[in-house]
Amino acid sequence: MKRFPKALSQKLEQRSEAHSLRKLPESTALIDFSSNDYLGFARSAELFEATHDLLIERNLKINGATGSRLLSGNHSLYKEAEVFIAEFHHAESALVFNSGYDANVGFFSSVPQRGDVILYDELIHASIRDGMQLSNAKNYKFQHNDFEDLQRLLLRFKDEAAEIYVVTESVFSMDGDSPNLEELTALTEKYKAYLVIDEAHALGVFGENGEGLTQSMQLHNKVFARIMTFGKGLGCHGAAVLGSSELKSYLVNFSRSFIYTTGLSPHSLATILAAYGLLSADKVRALRENVVHFNQEKNRLGLQPMFVYSKSAIHSAIVPGNEKVKAMAQQLQAKGFDVKAILSPTVPQGQERLRFCLHSYNSKEEISAVLASIYGLL
Repeated sequence: MKRFPKALSQKLEQRSEAHSLRKLPESTALIDFSSNDYLGFARSAELFEATHDLLIERNLKINGATGSRLLSGNHSLYKEAEVFIAEFHHAESALVFNSGYDANVGFFSSVPQRGDVILYDELIHASIRDGMQLSNAKNYKFQHNDFEDLQRLLLRFKDEAAEIYVVTESVFSMDGDSPNLEELTALTEKYKAYLVIDEAHALGVFGENGEGLTQSMQLHNKVFARIMTFGKGLGCHGAAVLGSSELKSYLVNFSRSFIYTTGLSPHSLATILAAYGLLSADKVRALRENVVHFNQEKNRLGLQPMFVYSKSAIHSAIVPGNEKVKAMAQQLQAKGFDVKAILSPTVPQGQERLRFCLHSYNSKEEISAVLASIYGLL
């Protein structure tokens, strides 16, 4: 076997010394407070059966992936899924990508042009950052959910940029908080900027039937593009960019992560359709009740100061230091709770945290017990 490059070995060593070396976790039977499976669809026999029934009913002649969508991979379930998703989200069109990462990289690498400016929240997801790095547009960050800072940048570039794109998330993946979308949409309309919102952690969580935060607030028509990711609340793979028919046509022609990849199999599209079919007010309500209970218990135990404010399914307790937060996560895991430590450099130094994901299937007793365990470790 060839020797491993010295520079790469040194980088691994540095990670190890900083207690931030990543390793793939083993599967566990612990009480789930770490997965993004907010509604339990990933473990649902109902989803499995609905997917199977849909495939039998459609009686497709192919079972697997055959090529890119522009060549041989654009089977009939793609059209059915995209029409359904667009109607569900009150959008003119939807374009399915293989993952949320592919959707963000494909959108941000192709839509903003040379001479354009992208203004992005400093805590935006890594997939959006990677897309921006491939773009010919210039990009500048604004302070997290700080629209005075955003307005400063809008004023600075309003006469210089050909177009301005403003990018945020409706629910941030590490903090679980949300921007003031009413204020944000008003600001982007005032400066004629194109607003793009990643709704990955809002789908299945906000809205009467889990339609997402922007739509639940009746602000979707003020947004240029929404990115819906299915690997969280829907428990399956893929994502969709929602927007105008013209935007869909543009992405089909210029988004490299769409053009140069094998299309999803019929089974993957059937799972997406089946998951949307299972979204219901009852499932979303059960999750919301657990979020309320988590916040009430957190406050009762006096733990509120260590947590980032959140009304979503994501709650983060700040425990500075990689070594300290890893040790606390291990102690919680030893008590039977699957709680993960989020280390720097994934988050900034000093912002290391225990990240809790709540689900519709967590019991009130489990939520109370895991918070009581944290209280006992302090």
